[in-house]
Amino acid sequence: MEARLSGEVSGVPSALAAIAREVGKVFVGPPETVELLLVAMLARGHVLVEGVPGVAKTTLVKAFAAALGSSFRRIQFTPDLLPQDITGTHVLDLKTNEFQLRKGPVFAHVVLADEINRAPAKTQSALLEAMQEGQVTIDGETHALPPPFLVLATQNPIEHEGTYPLPEAQLDRFLCRLVVGYPAEAEERRVLEMHGRAPVPVHQALAPADVVRLLGQAADVHAEPEVMDYILELVRYTRRHGRVALGASPRAALALLWASKARALCRGRSFVLPDDAKALAVAVLAHRLLLAPEAEMEGLDARAVVAEAIDRVPWVR
Repeated sequence: MEARLSGEVSGVPSALAAIAREVGKVFVGPPETVELLLVAMLARGHVLVEGVPGVAKTTLVKAFAAALGSSFRRIQFTPDLLPQDITGTHVLDLKTNEFQLRKGPVFAHVVLADEINRAPAKTQSALLEAMQEGQVTIDGETHALPPPFLVLATQNPIEHEGTYPLPEAQLDRFLCRLVVGYPAEAEERRVLEMHGRAPVPVHQALAPADVVRLLGQAADVHAEPEVMDYILELVRYTRRHGRVALGASPRAALALLWASKARALCRGRSFVLPDDAKALAVAVLAHRLLLAPEAEMEGLDARAVVAEAIDRVPWVR
């Protein structure tokens, strides 16, 4: 059953809560997980979902897509996957003796790129234009993708055999990284209890037109100049850090601003608070950092660098 979406910002949380309830029917995990997906959607971003095999990454993404009520396609990335397998290609129609466009699975509202790091960089790059511009170029012709367009890519930790690291340019296109860890004891007990039962259907919680309206509302959320300055200082801290070889880019600062606006809307506000940026900084910035070799040898994590920035950068109004 679809939730009614009010035109008022204060009515947004109840509508988005309907999505969380539907996803919660099949995915067992903390509510912050679904909220981060909602934030990325409203910020017109894409999400890199990382975790070891068997923690329901694909289940989470499929349930989220079903709750949005939008078209959904899944791409299983493998070492032999070709770029045209993602974008599509022109094929010869023997009846008309003309080439016709056969669209690839990227032509959908929600695209699940499953185990994206099992394909080489050439194939991974086929998603770059789609993620950045909302379009694809096939044989010199540009084709727009249907809005809203959201890529949810799952990947296994790079230590697992048969995986390829995502290049920095690809990582920078993901608005945030969501790390799905092992469930808590009570959550894992619920997984066991659910196993073997008839699958619970995930119903559509919002119409696609509602999603487009939400995108417009998120863009209109106000951010004070002081909040923007705070975001910039967080980003600049990562560039000055002695253990960081490549700090967060200007695109990262924009991503944190967009995500903060989206989180404010999810909380029913028409303005951004510093707490929005603090809550999202690790998810938005950490995967964009490239640590110095000596830092990696010492076991320093990029998330620790961002957490340090949050602790040391003061909020001054």
